Amino acid sequence: MELEIARELIQFINASPSCYHAADTAARMLSERGYARLWESQPWRLAPGCGYYVLRGDASLIAFRIPRSETAGFLLAAAHSDSPTFKIRETAEVRSAGGCLRLSVEPYGGMVMRSWLDRPLSAAGRVMVRRDGAIVSRLVNVDRDLLVIPSVAIHMDREVNKGTALRPNVDLLPLFGLGKEPGAFRRLIAETAGVPEADLLTTDLYLYPRQPAGLLGVQGELIAAPRLDDLQCAYACLRGFLDAAEGGSIPVLAVFHNEEVGSGTRQGADSTFLTDVLGRIGGALGWTEERRQTAAANSFLVSADNAHAVHPAHPEYADPGEAPVLGGGVVIKYNASQRYTTDAVSDAVFRQVCDQAGVPVQRYSNRADLPGGSTLGNLSTAHFSVHSVDVGLPQLAMHAAYEVAAAADTAALARAMEVYFSRTFRTGPEGCRI
Repeated sequence: MELEIARELIQFINASPSCYHAADTAARMLSERGYARLWESQPWRLAPGCGYYVLRGDASLIAFRIPRSETAGFLLAAAHSDSPTFKIRETAEVRSAGGCLRLSVEPYGGMVMRSWLDRPLSAAGRVMVRRDGAIVSRLVNVDRDLLVIPSVAIHMDREVNKGTALRPNVDLLPLFGLGKEPGAFRRLIAETAGVPEADLLTTDLYLYPRQPAGLLGVQGELIAAPRLDDLQCAYACLRGFLDAAEGGSIPVLAVFHNEEVGSGTRQGADSTFLTDVLGRIGGALGWTEERRQTAAANSFLVSADNAHAVHPAHPEYADPGEAPVLGGGVVIKYNASQRYTTDAVSDAVFRQVCDQAGVPVQRYSNRADLPGGSTLGNLSTAHFSVHSVDVGLPQLAMHAAYEVAAAADTAALARAMEVYFSRTFRTGPEGCRI
């Protein structure tokens, strides 16, 4: 079962070369299970026993189900669809020395830049095209080895292995060709999108590594893949959401865009997207304001974003008492400054879920002098005030072009989320129950 889910994760990642493709892949999985798409610009009519999903910005998705019986509140989970990469600028082609043609790019998120050198790359994302007088979005994936960012030979940079700094505007522009066909990149994108070049209006295109995700290790116990952060959590939460039985809370899965750049967009975790959807669910169900408030009080959020495993070469970067390992199961993340939202209450609640699921649990805190990044939980709860726990799966090489995780851990989180979404969460004078 663990390897089966690991292989499904690999298929999900390989089908999702950009954040837009990740949301589309998730939407297709939901549609295949009978979930209906809703549009924010149209009225919503929701029926008991039915599932729905809504997209915003083509890369953020929220899915939910309406139980057949009265509900306490919402059981929410949040992951993100984006990963660090390079965005290709609208005016893409750059004539360079030696007759070469490169593409102008800009870093998106904080990545390990050197990991992008000397490997086959391509371009994927969305484009806006003209169709029947309207402007419509279309996914694009140039599904072939197209680009490379060549490094400087050691003969010319003898200090390269001591850590030469890379300048994005100089060293990290991908080589596209020898410049014999000006305008070829735009023509290629129009052709891939299936439209005349005159109908190609604008683009949101990103680089992605061409080497597919796969299993490795002596027993195939490891996954090496691009975009593990955070498609591993996104897939595990989606799998758990789809497999969950009906409980006494409304299950809600959110996959947000723009986490890697702060989430401060109309489709990010720091937007009104989640509260807009929850408000419309309550409105469609005829809730009063008092009912909305009690539903919020009886709600819980799992913020799922990967965690740092102990590095085999550098264990000193980990806190010795709270350092998760590959293959050790789900990680609950703590931070005293609440960059992770976990507290004693939410930790206890989620540990109970993992215990019911038979899933191993690890605990993670950054080394006290090495502050880490924040994630989705503290941004989401600023808009919807609920109990929240930050969790993840242990991995190595976070934010590199290729990352490494354990094959078994995806199944652990998927099982925990299946149990979580099947439960009912309530709070009151006697404490919390799930």
